[in-house]
Amino acid sequence: MSKDLLLEIGLEEMPARFVTQSMKQLGEKVSAYLTELNIEFGEVHTFSTPRRLAVIVKNVSEAQADIDEEAKGPAKKIAQTEDGEWSKAAIGFAKGQGMTTDDIYFKEIKGVEYAHVKKFIKGQETAALLSGLEQVILSLTFGKNMRWGSSDIRYVRPIKWVVALFGQNVIPFSVADAQAGTETAGHRFLGERVGIQEASAYVDTLKQQFVVVDPTERRNMILAGLKQLEQKNNWTIPVDESLLEEVNNLVEYPTALSGSFNEEFLELPEEVLITSMKEHQRYFPVKKADGTLLPHFITIRNGNSHAIDKVSRGNEKVLRARLADADFFYKEDQKTPIADSLQKLEKIVYHEKIGTLSEKVTRIRRITANMAELMNETNEIKSLADRAAEICKFDLVTQMVYEFPELQGIMGEKYARQKGEKEEVAVAVNEHYMPRSADDSVPSTKTGALVSIADKLDTITACFAVGIIPTGSQDPYALRRQAAGIVQIMMEHNWNVTHSALISAAIEEVLADNIGDKDAKALQAEISSFFALRIKHILQEKGIRYDIIEAVLTKTGTLSDMEETAAVLMNHKEDTDFKETMEALSRVVNISKKADGGRDVNPALFENDQETALYNEYVKLQNEWEKTNAAEDRYQLLAVLKPAIERYFDNTMVMAEEEAVKQNRLAVMQHLACIILDFAEVPAVLVK
Repeated sequence: MSKDLLLEIGLEEMPARFVTQSMKQLGEKVSAYLTELNIEFGEVHTFSTPRRLAVIVKNVSEAQADIDEEAKGPAKKIAQTEDGEWSKAAIGFAKGQGMTTDDIYFKEIKGVEYAHVKKFIKGQETAALLSGLEQVILSLTFGKNMRWGSSDIRYVRPIKWVVALFGQNVIPFSVADAQAGTETAGHRFLGERVGIQEASAYVDTLKQQFVVVDPTERRNMILAGLKQLEQKNNWTIPVDESLLEEVNNLVEYPTALSGSFNEEFLELPEEVLITSMKEHQRYFPVKKADGTLLPHFITIRNGNSHAIDKVSRGNEKVLRARLADADFFYKEDQKTPIADSLQKLEKIVYHEKIGTLSEKVTRIRRITANMAELMNETNEIKSLADRAAEICKFDLVTQMVYEFPELQGIMGEKYARQKGEKEEVAVAVNEHYMPRSADDSVPSTKTGALVSIADKLDTITACFAVGIIPTGSQDPYALRRQAAGIVQIMMEHNWNVTHSALISAAIEEVLADNIGDKDAKALQAEISSFFALRIKHILQEKGIRYDIIEAVLTKTGTLSDMEETAAVLMNHKEDTDFKETMEALSRVVNISKKADGGRDVNPALFENDQETALYNEYVKLQNEWEKTNAAEDRYQLLAVLKPAIERYFDNTMVMAEEEAVKQNRLAVMQHLACIILDFAEVPAVLVK
């Protein structure tokens, strides 16, 4: 027999960003709890609104499964004395299993007899075990917690009620003074408190109280409302998935409605209007079919359509004030020269141990110049990049960015263009923040890419210099994201410079400003290790096998070369001769480690044809190696060596008794290994 289990945690309104993950976490923890108790159950359905987290578990067995268990004890020679009497070890073993020595029997395992007992464990009734759900509730973790009243409990929001039913019976427990029962709360304004008789009635009972507990159903209601308004007004409503998710977790009964604002506000940049609507008011913007923004918006009401015109007017009033402020800031910012904004950066402290924003900008300029030199850029690119680096942070002191921090870079590009900066410089002011997230694109221009990397390198290097290093979940300056951004940019732009060289250039400039007390060598080692983890993560996301990643991470070449080599190894790993090729090359690399230094090869010391053949292959390889940088070509050049290497080892003892011969053979291995390792650390590649 089985029954359905319902658990609902009623809360004060949770932050929208916590709702979905907390709902999933509750379902996972309840499932794990039942599994740990050896209670069989069926499907698990999770529900959530801003005021509740809930789970329904279908077909929960009314009792634990009975267990027939065989327990293994000590070996027979320990369990019995020479006289055949039971030893203390055997008596203790039986007692510990709740049995007697009469229940012991012996069973042979790998030639040794061991004492065993069989025992039957009767499953307990489920109802008697479910009070432990109290601890499941308290075990949920959240990004931020709070305390309330005199309770020591820390939770995302105060717990107001708990519904806990197994079948039609209440599961007896309490959490934070909330006694588990059948009563839940309907919509804060449209509903009332109501009793839930059993799990199957949960969804419909709350829907009658204007609460839609299924987030997917709420989402579909929102999308249907948007579609209805689109069709009615011949509008296009672009749906931002993150905004849709947030709005869905802000309401219990969604109703879409529209509002308008003055057309004169359309003179503001589109990004300003959309940011005002989305980020501050959680409104959906409205556009024409051609993508032109219209003076309308869509918002989602937490309730029904009663007096919806009044609600629309209230939202219009709020947005009007927002846009009026934005219009004022925009016009005032245009009056301020860029030079004046740059002076203001001198008074803003970026970090007390690192300096002001103005000092940071100066370092960005120097790092940008060093990078451009390393890459042999043209004077035009150097000039554009220098100007972009000089003004890249000027918009941080504008009134618009102060009010709308999300627009940093975006407004910088617009203002720079308005103030007569060259187009590529203006674009770079925005692009130097890219990629802003893992899903964002990298800068499209070389100028933007140079300044972006310089800025990120300066932040990472300066933070490491003063001991601000990410640990666990702590990364206040988003150094991991910035390092990943650097790797993405270098890979996608296929830059012919190593990340180690760029790190060195940044370290030089940071230490020139007397930041921190670490030396260049220590910083280089720390930051290089930090970057290796980011490179590894990005290659894993591209589907590269972990051992192949390890094989290419040791390369001294560029990141693009590293990625290309990894892709080549992945493409060939299923080849019929891949295993033998890797083994042959690895054998050369491994034995080369026994060489005592860089010796020249003396062909006169060769004692068989196979030595001569392999050496000739090496000379040919050396001549061809520098003619191509393509990883596929280099792999094919190495693969050709396999037969010669195999014949060499079949007929040649490298560690010969005669010292001169041995050292000459090791020299051949060492010279060949240098080329192999220039391709990849092949011994790290796992082959079956």
